Amino acid sequence: MRIREAGGYTLRSKTVGAMPIVNHFMERMKLEKILDGYMPADDKRIKLPPGRGITLLLRNLMVSRKPLYAIGEWAAPFDPSALGLESRHMDLLNDDRVGRCLDRLFDVNRPALIVSVVAAAVRAFKVRLNQLHNDSTTVSFSGKYGMADGRMVRGKPTLKVTYGHSKARRPDLKQLLYELTITNDGAIPVHYQVHDGNVTDDQTHRRTWDLLRELVGHPDFLYVADAKLCTETNMRHIASQGGKFVTVLPGTRSEDKWFKDWIQNHAVPWKNIWTRPNTRGKAKPDNIYRGYELPHCSAEGFRILWFHSSEKQRLDRMEREDKLDRGRRELGELQDRLRSKQTRLRKRGKVDKEIEGILTKTGTRAWINVEVIEEMSPSYRQSQPGRPGPKTTYKRRVRRRFDLQWSQRTDVITYDANTDGIFPLITNCDSSVSIRRALRIYKRQPRVEKRHEQLKSVHAVAPQYLKTAPRIEALLCVFFLALLVDALIERELRRNMKRQHIHALPLYPEQRECRFPTADRVLELFDGIQYHTIRKPGVVNENFPPDFTPLQKKILALMGVNVANYARAGD
Repeated sequence: MRIREAGGYTLRSKTVGAMPIVNHFMERMKLEKILDGYMPADDKRIKLPPGRGITLLLRNLMVSRKPLYAIGEWAAPFDPSALGLESRHMDLLNDDRVGRCLDRLFDVNRPALIVSVVAAAVRAFKVRLNQLHNDSTTVSFSGKYGMADGRMVRGKPTLKVTYGHSKARRPDLKQLLYELTITNDGAIPVHYQVHDGNVTDDQTHRRTWDLLRELVGHPDFLYVADAKLCTETNMRHIASQGGKFVTVLPGTRSEDKWFKDWIQNHAVPWKNIWTRPNTRGKAKPDNIYRGYELPHCSAEGFRILWFHSSEKQRLDRMEREDKLDRGRRELGELQDRLRSKQTRLRKRGKVDKEIEGILTKTGTRAWINVEVIEEMSPSYRQSQPGRPGPKTTYKRRVRRRFDLQWSQRTDVITYDANTDGIFPLITNCDSSVSIRRALRIYKRQPRVEKRHEQLKSVHAVAPQYLKTAPRIEALLCVFFLALLVDALIERELRRNMKRQHIHALPLYPEQRECRFPTADRVLELFDGIQYHTIRKPGVVNENFPPDFTPLQKKILALMGVNVANYARAGD
């Protein structure tokens, strides 16, 4: 809040920004009420009610992403009511008090809390739960994090920040595994779990499916995930309880090898099932999908569906050619080094190590056969110093040198070329789910990756500035709530755009149009909006609510946010 005085008049400027929008969606899902039910303000030592501390941190993540130590400075210009606070709370805002709110969030039953919050959001916004998509990512940490070692804290186990398979391709950093499940209807996050950094995806699906069944209320929903779901234990667990799944058949399965061997000598009776415009540009040819269902099932008795994509075939061929070009080029460079007189590669072990590194790095181990040729090169040197003469003797020295010869394994390349563009899915859905529908269902899976990207880039989940495992876990819960509110904003806006036949909104710089508005872009449009009040003793106060642009009014109407909310936020 900013106050100016002149001529007996007092001008109060209160920043509200995009808070009325965020508050509108939080109120519809009754978020603060649910938080208060799980985190009552029954400890007099906590000056800031825990529920309000968590919602304050959530608002910060939604519009600003300031670190915890700057929370008081960030909140200072805002009107307290816009932040869901009272005036007396504004002087209480610091990282210690908000950190204690995170401690309270860690102590509660967070899975039950999330189920309650998501259930309220589903009811309020009528979100369909008939199809759910699951995927995971990793959250990286810089530093030792010695306290985050899985120890018990206040009677509860904590997460272990440690090394594992980094999906961010940063094996040098410790991490946690962040698992997220979203709906097909609007890509709404409905469940999350955080696991130790060394946990693999195939260990998470059974527990996740059980929690989703509790949320949905019955097992009759379609669960979609990547290849780590395809284990006998995972698939039988879902199928035995009446659930349905669609996932990728991994290349390690015998069914995958059998089909790739079979098509080397057989013509596959493909059927055209879907022609999709190429997402890489209007000038690119359409992506044509063909499908074929194997007449026999998997070892567990589930349907195996094979697909061929014209675009994937082109990309597979280009990728192989690029790898072969790079492999040949790097082997040629190694050959030049071996032929040089100054070469230091004079031991067979070192040469083999260099070759192995090239084949591994370029991914050409299966396609290029390399032969190492060993040569003995003699040289002679005088036994004694001085001018050479008839009686001069010489010492013979033999040096070992190496050369390379390589050739392409045309049989393997031909084999792989025959499999370009194909990929398999496995499902326990009956024939009512056609092969075309199964493909279109799985093609919604990348929307989970969009939420992961939003978590990392928009909300800046890493690096973490917290060092204690309980607060890290609680903060990751708040990040999930931020993703949930983001998704609800986007769903409401896009659905109403579709209903009103609005193709796009000019949200980008230079009034460029945006077909699929994102929450961060919408909230940014309302950044810095203020509510002004002029006061003078004995005179009726005069209020000046924000003067919205036509675009801002249009967006508020599409989201169902009443302009009067801004007036109430400034009162």
